[in-house]
Amino acid sequence: MADDVKNGAPFSFPGWFVALIVLADQAAKVWAVVYLKPRHRLEVIPGFFHLSYVENPGAAWGMLAGRQVLLIGFSILTLLFLTWKRRALFGSVPAGRWIFALLSGGILGNLIDRIRINYVIDYLDFFHGTYHFPAFNIADSAICIATFSLILLQMADDLKKR
Repeated sequence: MADDVKNGAPFSFPGWFVALIVLADQAAKVWAVVYLKPRHRLEVIPGFFHLSYVENPGAAWGMLAGRQVLLIGFSILTLLFLTWKRRALFGSVPAGRWIFALLSGGILGNLIDRIRINYVIDYLDFFHGTYHFPAFNIADSAICIATFSLILLQMADDLKKR
């Protein structure tokens, strides 16, 4: 893909992959509402991993809770910016179009919740000893995987150029 961008080809991305991320995220959230909300928690690995129903009115770790208009606006502006600058941000990175698709799908998955129900449904819940990591979902996972992949691939590319 990097060679395509260098040759002036348009930056393409797998739209079907974005749709798959959004559909998987939304389906898991429907499942969480139907099966987890009445139970609140399903222990998968005792003391380590639970499936829990959590309504998150904020962003990561509950930051900006209750500021849905701000979070919706930020999500939309971020999607627009990433789309506008996709060639510059992702075009020269190996797997850049997949990273762009992961980010887009993750942002859209949580944006749908914010617009539709005014909070994001989280359900993946991890513990380690007394530490409880904040619950998250497929959309959050897609955003984190994309972000860390972009950072690592860019760092590797920078080290190669030295």
